[in-house]
Amino acid sequence: MNVLIVFAHPEPKSFNGALFQTAIQTLRATGHTVVTSDLYRMGFDPVSSRRNFSTVKDPDYLKLQTEEMHASEVGGFSPEVEAEIEKIEAADLMIWQFPLWWFGLPGILKGWVDRVFAMGRTYGMGHIYETGVFRGKRALLSLTTGGPQESYTADGFNGDLQAVLRPIHRGMLEFTGFEVLAPQIHYGPVRADAAQREAWLAAWAQRLRAIEKEQPMAVGRY
Repeated sequence: MNVLIVFAHPEPKSFNGALFQTAIQTLRATGHTVVTSDLYRMGFDPVSSRRNFSTVKDPDYLKLQTEEMHASEVGGFSPEVEAEIEKIEAADLMIWQFPLWWFGLPGILKGWVDRVFAMGRTYGMGHIYETGVFRGKRALLSLTTGGPQESYTADGFNGDLQAVLRPIHRGMLEFTGFEVLAPQIHYGPVRADAAQREAWLAAWAQRLRAIEKEQPMAVGRY
């Protein structure tokens, strides 16, 4: 199985970094091919602009979807964007490793989606959801939170975490055709001791060893 892991944390020695390295090592040891996009170390620019493209459809007015459609037709994405799209196209499983910031993705990861999930190449022309370009591929969010688990329930201080993640699960991943696996969530690692973190890493590795057998969860419309 070909696996793409997209890592979005500024500190490689963080617990997110440990989860990232555990995933790489475990999946490779299990016989899978692993490709990574370590966005901060790559210096990935999350800002969409004409630099997304090597071609121009309308030089007088920048409408990103128009330029994306044109670039999809003529092979006109910048080398940086093209390389990331090709990683997704080659992957059977995509994992995003990130800290939950402000109830969403870190800006660098959201910007990666903005630039790389390009109309014409990754969605559009009737290819969304069940007919999405990436149907047959699976995706998994692995994330950390700042607060404890009880804060992210329906009655908790921050509300149901599944509802927080739904715009990502449904609006980005399922929208482009991915089947979504249950998220791997580690609550408040900053307050966990070393033994707890090691136990979490071991459990993450155990899950990944059998990841091919997992069934997608039903995100659905509501």
